[in-house]
Amino acid sequence: MFEYPLLLVFPVAMVFAAAFDLLTMTIPNRISLALAGSFVVVAPLSGLPLDVIGMHVATGLAVLVAGFIMFARGWVGGGDAKLLAAAALWLGADSLGNFLLAVGVLGGLLSGVILAFRLYVPARLFSGPAWLVRLHGKDNGVPYGLAIGAAALLLYPETRWFSALIG
Repeated sequence: MFEYPLLLVFPVAMVFAAAFDLLTMTIPNRISLALAGSFVVVAPLSGLPLDVIGMHVATGLAVLVAGFIMFARGWVGGGDAKLLAAAALWLGADSLGNFLLAVGVLGGLLSGVILAFRLYVPARLFSGPAWLVRLHGKDNGVPYGLAIGAAALLLYPETRWFSALIG
């Protein structure tokens, strides 16, 4: 019975990260660190074997290295790279391909919507909240944490350890 609250750790953190990125265009390190730390606690409690936990850790580290490379080249933000790695840690190698594909597709759709918003909605027509004004700015990036969070939530129920928790 104690397992059910554990099911909420990952989705709540991903929703929080996505909302924070939308509202501030940043993803604090504490969110990615909380995801990584909670995985270390939750994975053994879910009954995952150590070799599977090790593969999850290897997957997260590989994505973190790739994310640092992409960040160094200016392709992604640092918070996005760390959130991507933390999500990969939870989702594991079995889901990594589908996760990255979903991030790419959802990120492309998000970018298209934001581009259309910036091109076709004149700034003078709205005096919305500061985050919306910031999102409209042509020099600002895209809150890719939304795509990462949505993709992670789509794939979360298919993970091996999620299945172990719901039995």
